[in-house]
Amino acid sequence: MKIMIKYRLFLAMLAATCAVVVCMFLIMQWSIGRGFLAYVNTIEKERFEKLAEVLEQSYGVRGGWDFLRDDPAAWSRLVASTLPREGTDQERQDRMERRPPRPDPKFANLSSRKPPPRFGHRFETRVWLLDAARNRIAGPPGQPDRVDFQRLVSERRVVGYLGMRPRQRLTDTHQLLFVKQQKLAMALVAAVMLLISAAISLPLANRLVLPIRRLAASMHRLATGEFGTRVAVGPEDELGQLARDFNTLALSLEKNEQARRRWVADISHELRTPLSILRGEIEAVQDGVRQAGPDSMRSLHVEVMHLSRLVDDLYQISLYDIGALTYRKSVVDLRDMLADALDSFGPELAQKGISLDAELAPGGEFEVFADPGRLHQLFDNLLDNALKYTDPGGELSVRLERRGDRAGIEFADSAPGVTPEELEKLFDRLYRVESSRNRALGGAGLGLTICRNIVEAHEGSIRALPSPKGGVLISIELPLTGSRA
Repeated sequence: MKIMIKYRLFLAMLAATCAVVVCMFLIMQWSIGRGFLAYVNTIEKERFEKLAEVLEQSYGVRGGWDFLRDDPAAWSRLVASTLPREGTDQERQDRMERRPPRPDPKFANLSSRKPPPRFGHRFETRVWLLDAARNRIAGPPGQPDRVDFQRLVSERRVVGYLGMRPRQRLTDTHQLLFVKQQKLAMALVAAVMLLISAAISLPLANRLVLPIRRLAASMHRLATGEFGTRVAVGPEDELGQLARDFNTLALSLEKNEQARRRWVADISHELRTPLSILRGEIEAVQDGVRQAGPDSMRSLHVEVMHLSRLVDDLYQISLYDIGALTYRKSVVDLRDMLADALDSFGPELAQKGISLDAELAPGGEFEVFADPGRLHQLFDNLLDNALKYTDPGGELSVRLERRGDRAGIEFADSAPGVTPEELEKLFDRLYRVESSRNRALGGAGLGLTICRNIVEAHEGSIRALPSPKGGVLISIELPLTGSRA
């Protein structure tokens, strides 16, 4: 049977409340009984203290305990005199002297016979009076046990002992009725608390689960391809953090979907252009419009090579994405490799009228642990990019310097420049600054993407900045071998 999380949460809160209420009810039931029994014993303790005072006064007046032995009813009168009455203590004493209380016929002969069972827990049946030799003078017959005796003193000498057995349980009808009423009241309070808890738990559980239900519905829409789905971020708690993570995930999926569609469209466009040219050239030869000579073969070869480079670049990027691009690293001199690359591009730069200014920090060691082939590809792509996108008669400066435990390389060219918004996109795949996508200026827009992959594979960093010469400055940092663990 499937139980919704709302009802699971409701049952959990209700069960916790029930456990608390039941424990509280049991503790209060025990506490009421024990507390009321302690209260009754305290009242009787006060009566016991008063009886001790009365006995000490009576002994001082009579000069002994013979008046109790001769008149057993006198013990009942003395015990009855300790009952709480209205008026002050002096008024009660005067009334007792003027008119001694009548003995209770039920306890008139308490010293000589055992009280009935129904009176076995009354105060009179739990009090003993012993003389100085601890011989019983008054009280129930039998040997008293578990009795606390108090000394009776007259004229600074012990004349007897008064003892009382504390009440072990409640037996009085009124007392039992009071305790029962209190327990019933506690049971009623517990029942009301359970009902209130049930009434509060269900709406609270529904309120707590509502964000989860909304998130689940949004997750379902996201799973069906609605990547623009967002959820409202709640308070700063676990659910709020989950909502923020969901929105971040949805945004990432939306961007990835847009990148995938743009990637497919760009690749289709890049592949269709050389294929269209090849098709036109071949159809022109077939139709006899052009002769199959060296010029037509050279044109076909250029388009095939361009298509081959595009496919190779896409293949390298795909290998980098799946982690299958291999690097054969060794310790190489970064200055020599950069100088070789500049030498190979020197004639082309001079042919376009671009002046080259190279500062390669002579006298220092720039050994890096890298793949020589990948570094040549990195430098070739950056120099080729500068050659294609720098206006004739411009400038290109290349600088190599040490930055702590890293080597810094900068390629700064002259105009045309790139806006700050476009600088952040230069390393995106198939991104080119020119909106017309004019193929006469460059390739497919994968060169800088491959450069970033190569630099990151060597634990370095690369970024594009505005050049002080008016163009673009590509800054690269690579770890030197002395900085490697």
